[in-house]
Amino acid sequence: MTQAKRIALGADHGGFGLKAILAAHLRETGHTVEDVGTSSREAVDYPVFARAVAEAVSRGKADVGIMIDGAGIGSCMVANKVPGVRAAVANNLLTARHSREHNDANVLALGAGQIGTGLAEQLVDVWLVTECTEPRHQKRVAMFGEEMADMDLSDQDIERVVSRLHDILGPIKNSEAGGESVGENPEAAREFVRLGATGLTSVALAEQPGNIPGDLARFIDHTILKANATEEQVRRLCAEALEFNFRSVCINPTWVSLAANLLRDSEVLTCTVVGFPLGANEPAIKAMEARRAIRNGAREIDMVINVGALKGGDDALVLRDIRGVVETCVDGNAVCKVILETALLSDEEKRRASELARTARAHFVKTSTGFSTGGATVSDVALMAEVVRGAGMEVKASGGISSYSDARAMIEAGATRLGVSASIGIVREAKLTSVSA
Repeated sequence: MTQAKRIALGADHGGFGLKAILAAHLRETGHTVEDVGTSSREAVDYPVFARAVAEAVSRGKADVGIMIDGAGIGSCMVANKVPGVRAAVANNLLTARHSREHNDANVLALGAGQIGTGLAEQLVDVWLVTECTEPRHQKRVAMFGEEMADMDLSDQDIERVVSRLHDILGPIKNSEAGGESVGENPEAAREFVRLGATGLTSVALAEQPGNIPGDLARFIDHTILKANATEEQVRRLCAEALEFNFRSVCINPTWVSLAANLLRDSEVLTCTVVGFPLGANEPAIKAMEARRAIRNGAREIDMVINVGALKGGDDALVLRDIRGVVETCVDGNAVCKVILETALLSDEEKRRASELARTARAHFVKTSTGFSTGGATVSDVALMAEVVRGAGMEVKASGGISSYSDARAMIEAGATRLGVSASIGIVREAKLTSVSA
């Protein structure tokens, strides 16, 4: 009989049913089970529960952990970020046995969508009874925790790296105005390497808020969000975005897959909207909508806050609403922009909403949907920028921007992104203005 173990057991909504079955099975076979959730089939984010399982093992509260989601892969990745955890995915008896015998896995990740109940019970039983006892395997497992050796570069190595960077990129300025370039001060590169850098790279300094960008197109989300937008119009929007190299196309969720395919291998991103245009959906629905959009190819999500909750003073709901989408975006390597719908808010409410977006660690705050009583104003952009800029967040101005002078005013007020449907006209006007200046 397997020696009784303390087992941390977790699952997302997709693994909830199998979790209940395995919990009963494990208790019947003499194990102690700590169920870390989830507690229903309501949609949740698997990283939360995978981390809870892994941390229980890491802190010694459990001998081993078992985590169940749709495929097991994502939970395994999350668990392996926790110190001391060795998580493995198993969907057959051989891999379950090997994960223990060869790798001394202490967290087992299962995919409820990949295996049935009977097989799941067998996998767990085999996994729990198998031990890593072979010295050669134990030696290799010990190597998992070894630190990578520090880079040992000679002065000549560093000189060659700096010289080559200087040849390729030209003078690379640091963030301090008037500072020396790496080419002029190679000691800076040595210091970066000494502190742990394993590579050196550089990008041109970003345009700062208040400066008019030389390539205005890269500040523009080329947008069509009308209810009657057709496939032909979306295809044309994407073709225009590719021609003018706009930062993104912003389209309704139904067109995300199409746009992502049309824009593949280009610099133009696919952006879509969530909770649009009223923002009155439940937080879980917004997070689910964002998750689906990211899965379909969206790289940026513009979500509308619960305006009524904000105006009613329910800041906790607004924060939960924003945070659910932000966390989904972070998990999916996407950018989250939070639409405040400023035309409906007082200045105090705009400030409060911006602070909530900042607390939720959103990437942007955005003025408007373009479907309410008004759009972006210079004063609103300036107010929002004042609140969020210290956190490294940006401001998107959207709604009613129809000319180069409008765009210029928003950027001068602090906007670093513009949501525009008159994009081509604005870019052409900007070029004409620069030529005549």
